[in-house]
Order: sequence, then structure tokens, then C-alpha cells
Amino acid sequence: MDKRFIKRFIPNPEKLRRTRSLRFLGALIHEPNLWHINRHSVARAVLLGVFWCMIPMPFQSVPAALTAIWFNANLPLTLVTLWISNPITMPPLIYLAYAIGTLVLGRPEEAETFQLSWEWISERLIEVGVPLYIGSLILGVTLSVSSYLLIQYLWRRQVRHKWHKRVRERELRCQPPE
Repeated sequence: MDKRFIKRFIPNPEKLRRTRSLRFLGALIHEPNLWHINRHSVARAVLLGVFWCMIPMPFQSVPAALTAIWFNANLPLTLVTLWISNPITMPPLIYLAYAIGTLVLGRPEEAETFQLSWEWISERLIEVGVPLYIGSLILGVTLSVSSYLLIQYLWRRQVRHKWHKRVRERELRCQPPE
């Protein structure tokens, strides 16, 4: 994806300075890496966004934004990456996390006895919640580290490709005409 395409959607730093709701963050919000697109800030943004989108919790954007600020990751990209877990993908992700958690803990799955009622949920919250969160953490760490490494590899590969292309073009320009 082209950097110019992504830059169109990133807010202007001057506009952010004038936003009242962000003043409590002070100078932190004006850190350049939070808004610039470079290999490190993008890779960290994807790492954090993928991790937090795998954790089933309300308001995922709050810890994702805070960790993006803490780790100098691209803030808008971190928040966009959270949408990997959307209403369509959330049920399979939750089931996968639960299955991984039960496998790691050696517990039998409770899927056969599931009932959509407050009584069942309140009685089984610990039995279902612990494997769900253990599996979510395992899935979040695994997928986020994998995506971080993939972004690093693809970015370097693209830079090398462009560099070799420029070298070939330069060689062609420098060749004497026949």
C-alpha cells in the first residue's frame, strides 16, 4: 500500500493541537511517530492493534491508544487494526480462543451445554472465562508477533526491490549508446 494513500486519512498535527478533548495528553499526542508512516511505527501499530483486537473486552480502543502512545506506534493505524475483530469475525475468533484455552488448560469444552441465559453465563463465567482469556492471550501474542515480523519483512523487501530497481535504471542511463 502506498504511503501517500494512507497519509490522506491521518489527521493534521496542527488540527490535533487545537482539539480540546486531546489536551489532557499534553505533549505526548504530538510525538511525530504517532502520526508518521515509517517501518517501525507501522509495525508496532499492527502489533498492538492485532494484540488488542484478540482480547475480548469492551472499549478496546482505550488500551490500544494508550499502548500506541507508550510504544510510539502509529496511532490511527493501531485503532484501524482493531477492526479485525468486528461483529462478523468476533464469533469465530472467540471460539478459536476458547478452544485454544481449553486445549492448553486440558479442560473439556462446554460448547455442547451452552445456553443463552444469564443464569448459565453467571454460573459458568469462571469455567468459560478463564479458558477464553488464556486462549485470547495466546492467540493475541502469536498473531501480533507474527504480523509484526511480516510487516518488517514486507517493508524491507519493498525497500530492497525499489533500491534494485533504481540501480538498474541508473545503469541503463549510464550505458553508452550503441
